[in-house]
Amino acid sequence: MLKANDNRVKAGDLELKEKVVSINRVVKTTKGGRAFSFSALVVVGNGAGVVGQGLGKAKEVQEAITKGIEDAKKNLIKVPVMHGTIPHEQLSKEGAAKVFIKPAAHGTGVIAGGSMRAVLEAAGITDVLAKSLGSANPTNVVKATVKALATLREPIVVAKTRQISLKKVFNG
Repeated sequence: MLKANDNRVKAGDLELKEKVVSINRVVKTTKGGRAFSFSALVVVGNGAGVVGQGLGKAKEVQEAITKGIEDAKKNLIKVPVMHGTIPHEQLSKEGAAKVFIKPAAHGTGVIAGGSMRAVLEAAGITDVLAKSLGSANPTNVVKATVKALATLREPIVVAKTRQISLKKVFNG
């Protein structure tokens, strides 16, 4: 299994767009009645190769979303985007959720399910084929997608690591 690159990014002065992927209402029955709380799964990205995901929990929906955005800004990663797509295919797993992403030709668009689509669009990927295998739990699917994007490597890095030419990386 490929090790995730240490490609973390600081939120500093980035112009980030937020997307709420899912909101979950949790009910705890207590002696005095029912206690409601909410958890919000949020994805943030600048549309140019930086993406992050976060989970916020609070007694109110808006507060949970705000906490989720803050958490997502702490977990930003840099994704190699080449001509609107990813450099190579990648399979990743988180919990019972498996995610497969594959580069696509220009003009294909983002072919992906709901929670995967949010992550890929936030990262600025415009052409990709993606399939969610296994669990459809949005939290694990988002985590698996971010993990897959984090393990992607640019062709230049691969060429330097293997000490071969860039042309040989593409043509074998």
